Amino acid sequence: MSPPSDDEDALLDALDSESDPALAPYRAQRLQQLAAELARTKELRSQDHGTYTEIRDEKALMDIVTGTRRCVVHFFKSDFGRCGLMDVHLENLAPAHIETRFLKMNVDNAPFLVTKLKVQVLPCVIAFVDGVGADRVVG
Repeated sequence: MSPPSDDEDALLDALDSESDPALAPYRAQRLQQLAAELARTKELRSQDHGTYTEIRDEKALMDIVTGTRRCVVHFFKSDFGRCGLMDVHLENLAPAHIETRFLKMNVDNAPFLVTKLKVQVLPCVIAFVDGVGADRVVG
């Protein structure tokens, strides 16, 4: 892409400086939308969205999953190579999807959940929507 020419700069300056009364409501509405989106993003980041976090307690995991709109949980075992590979991918996805909470849980620390959710093959990634398992990736 080439750098903007003086004509393009002049055009952009003219568009920015125009105070067309017909565009003012749209500009104000868009600024409000952007401010609301920024506030929502800050709120989600304060709740550890955008990170990939290990949870060590079953009860804590259940509380997070049921209290979060969208959640992705990776059930793993530390000595499985494929689980390590899945970790790399989920670490890359977490910052790109701020609206979803990304968690991982060692299966040794969650015998009840492993049985209840029928986790039999690792790695197992389960996507929860409003606390209910919506989809899973196995193996």
